[in-house]
Amino acid sequence: MSRLRKMVYKRLEAEPRTDPINRAIDICLVSLITINVVAVVLETVSSIEAQYHGLFVVIEFISVAVFSLEYLARVWVCVEDEEFAQYRFPRLRYMTTPIALIDLAAILPFYLSMLFSVDLRFLRVLRLLRILKLTRYSSAMSMLLDVLREEANSFFAAIFILMMLLILAASGAYLAEHQMQPESFGSIPHAMWWAVATLTTVGYGDVTPITPMGRIFGSLVAIVGIGMAALPAGILASGLADRLRRTREELAQKFRTALEDGVIDADEEAELEQLRRQLGLSHKVADEVLKAVQKEARAHDRDICPHCGKSLH
Repeated sequence: MSRLRKMVYKRLEAEPRTDPINRAIDICLVSLITINVVAVVLETVSSIEAQYHGLFVVIEFISVAVFSLEYLARVWVCVEDEEFAQYRFPRLRYMTTPIALIDLAAILPFYLSMLFSVDLRFLRVLRLLRILKLTRYSSAMSMLLDVLREEANSFFAAIFILMMLLILAASGAYLAEHQMQPESFGSIPHAMWWAVATLTTVGYGDVTPITPMGRIFGSLVAIVGIGMAALPAGILASGLADRLRRTREELAQKFRTALEDGVIDADEEAELEQLRRQLGLSHKVADEVLKAVQKEARAHDRDICPHCGKSLH
């Protein structure tokens, strides 16, 4: 049983994914996820759903069977991973990870519809969560999630500030407009719709201040909203730039280690290619990093600064 578990782990989780069988499994799962998302979208078109209802049902049953088997298999083999093997309950620890929760969310709507009487249209939309399974196969999405985790405190701070401004803006609008527009600004909760639309610079225009004081206050809120809308974007852009810099430096350090003997052999080349894939860097970027490291090594051998070209003596 242990031998079988190790074999399944190698096919589902182990790196590198360059093995033909591993690549075939990944391609099949990605294709099935894509088919599911397309099917869920097309099901919302009444004419298409009526004509191909049987096909959609078959796709759903096959998908749930495959995704359920995949989920159970990943839970079963997670004990082979050193990251989870150190815990007292490794499978429970794995089941609480974000990627495992995404896998569970992909199949949960189907089983909920069998156990409870719920709105099927709502469950159809929930099935779109299966698109999140692509995170496992996309280095770009993985990088984005890593940045969100790393910058979580900054994002929470920005959201906290936004919530305070939202309450203040709604309160001010209520004080200025509630007598003239009791339907739209009759209470602070009612005024929050206008505050959200203004602070986020969306400005739907269905609710607008009409009193002089309200318009002045609304203008100030709109100006503040421009800065608030840019704050999360700035945090995300800064985090992505920092993460990309660190991934390049990590690859550069591996290149330096590989070039210590002056040549990159086949094993080192395979290891570097695996790292490049894990970091989500293109061949072009990897080549640029390699050239920079080689230039740095040549300059070091000649005691020349690799940046300015001047002698270090």
